[in-house]
Amino acid sequence: MSTPSPSRRDFLSGRSARRVVEAAGDVIADRITEEKRVPMAGDTIRLETQAMACPWNVIMNPGPPDQVMKASDAFEVVHDVESQLTVYRAESEISQVNFHAAEGPVEVSQELFDFLDRARKLSLETNGAFDPATGALLRTWRAARREGRIPTQSEIDEALLSTGVAKIEFDAGARTIRFPRAGFAFDLGAIGKGHGVDRAAESLRGAGLTDFLVHGGFSSVYGAGDHLGQGGWPVALKNPLFLEGSYATVLLNDAGLGTSGSNVQYFRHEGRRFGHILDPRTGWPAEGLLSVTVLAASTADADAISTALFVMGREAAIEWCQAHPEVGALLVPPPSSSGELLPVVCNLPRDLVFLAEDVASEDA
Repeated sequence: MSTPSPSRRDFLSGRSARRVVEAAGDVIADRITEEKRVPMAGDTIRLETQAMACPWNVIMNPGPPDQVMKASDAFEVVHDVESQLTVYRAESEISQVNFHAAEGPVEVSQELFDFLDRARKLSLETNGAFDPATGALLRTWRAARREGRIPTQSEIDEALLSTGVAKIEFDAGARTIRFPRAGFAFDLGAIGKGHGVDRAAESLRGAGLTDFLVHGGFSSVYGAGDHLGQGGWPVALKNPLFLEGSYATVLLNDAGLGTSGSNVQYFRHEGRRFGHILDPRTGWPAEGLLSVTVLAASTADADAISTALFVMGREAAIEWCQAHPEVGALLVPPPSSSGELLPVVCNLPRDLVFLAEDVASEDA
């Protein structure tokens, strides 16, 4: 799933670590527009590593040298999370659950139990539009794609019998997980990076840092404190039609951000385009939106909810947001006949969202 974890020496030697005083537009904020009212990224210190098959960064305001060591400790936490949650290593804790939970209850660590239980609750809160127990569906689609086809409806129906975290037995007292039948498997791709980002942020806060931004793969982000007195950290949102540009910038201050979309990961079969995000309720790829970005109290929540809203589609996503005012979202439907984007802004104050000059918006 990833390259071997770099050592602390790697972080501090410059091979995968410190890049000091980087100019405006670095990493995530490097695509924001030049409109005067839009927050801009200034000088930063950045550390970098690879985990979960993507780049990770901790970005800080210039400060004392010891913050570099503290940030490198946060990366060690990220690699620990990957070792626990990856389904690509047989020895990982989640793989052991997948291998044995159909045989009987499997005892897990308190950390993993709490994380899976939170994922279960998020699935219930989104009426199954997000589901961490979709391993059977993903296996079915991957097997069909290797054969140059899409699954048959009967194959999908069979996979759905072994899909759904609501069917899985959680015993909080014994800290055990039990599957109702063979074939069930957790796959945490829609929430795992967010959890890693949250754990890294906890590590940074525990080390005394108050102003920082951490991301995993650019789509899972947590911003803490302030950058340049702007009231948060500016994060650019990629235009799903033209990835080299952005359609908006948001300010993150003690909040997590997650973005879901199928504009990068997709495949074509017999002239039809299929995205990589599956609807756990039907077993088929979700359609109807280009991109969804969510702001929430935690990055794990933002990741899971952005996936759920993408699966729901525009109208159901708006309705869900109206019932959950504590969650902010930007929904990007397909462009109008003139080719213009019209994002739907849900539960986000206008002083946190800065649209590009050529982008209008609709308030939910």
